[in-house]
Amino acid sequence: MRPWKYPANANISELTLEQLFSESLTDTPCVYLNQEREVGVATEMCVQYLESSVDSIVIRDDNRKPLGIIGGYDLLNHIRENPTRDFQYETKVKDIMFKELLVVEKGMTFQELMEQWRISRRAFAITPNTFQGYSPISARKMLEIGIKSKINFSISSMPKKKMVTFQPDSTLREVVNLMFEHNTRKLLLEFSNQFISDRLVLKEISKLLKFQPDVDNFLDVPVNQVELEDVTVVVNDLNLNQLCEKMYKMDHPYIIYKDISITPWDVCNVLLTEKLAESYKAVSEIVCPHCGKGFENNDDNNSRSNQGIH
Repeated sequence: MRPWKYPANANISELTLEQLFSESLTDTPCVYLNQEREVGVATEMCVQYLESSVDSIVIRDDNRKPLGIIGGYDLLNHIRENPTRDFQYETKVKDIMFKELLVVEKGMTFQELMEQWRISRRAFAITPNTFQGYSPISARKMLEIGIKSKINFSISSMPKKKMVTFQPDSTLREVVNLMFEHNTRKLLLEFSNQFISDRLVLKEISKLLKFQPDVDNFLDVPVNQVELEDVTVVVNDLNLNQLCEKMYKMDHPYIIYKDISITPWDVCNVLLTEKLAESYKAVSEIVCPHCGKGFENNDDNNSRSNQGIH
């Protein structure tokens, strides 16, 4: 009989990526862009992929070697200095990409990954897959672990964060500057349940590129012409796996409960300090060596599991 897939009552921080995800670790391929492509192409692609399991675009050379990544932070950081059409068309992604790309192996523990993410301030990494390429690992992917967990932890136990807001008469420049000042990707419209994100800012810039050639400075545009999104507000004090399941189904996961705002990164911080099965009877998956089926191991079925019967 194989050993438990998860050690009973294991600290999530001590488990490896392979233990946490098994086959699903590499079930999604990275999205790539050649280093010679224009920034405008990356802007359009990030509109499609930001906040998904992919989240950042991997930049590679002509030999398909990964060189770096580009995401909302990189694009907006440079657009703050060059909010022009020429910058989008003439600058190459290799000139603004984040070069410290984190490549991890399946034996890395979750704690080690989080330490690297905190250092780089990028919750994104890639890992080799069996298709001679790479698969992404993002904060959003960690929601899968929260869904499977049996942690006795609810939304109300999460630390409160100041909700950064913007005014309806703000410009895109003021919004983007607020994001960098407070190190956040999302801002709430004051006195509302609507928000703007780096992805929505890039979406507006992409529209300006295509349909408004007379606009010279993208960040001078008033934010009231941007199509905002509604925050999902929950009224019940969900436990962690319910919260993660709800967020996992969202295109752009962001939830508010009372005065607590929650993103996938907040879930990562919770998982780092918890056990996979927080209960009196730890539940662990045992895999039958004959048929490959898994079943739970607890005090009620120990006698059967010892015989490999299910």
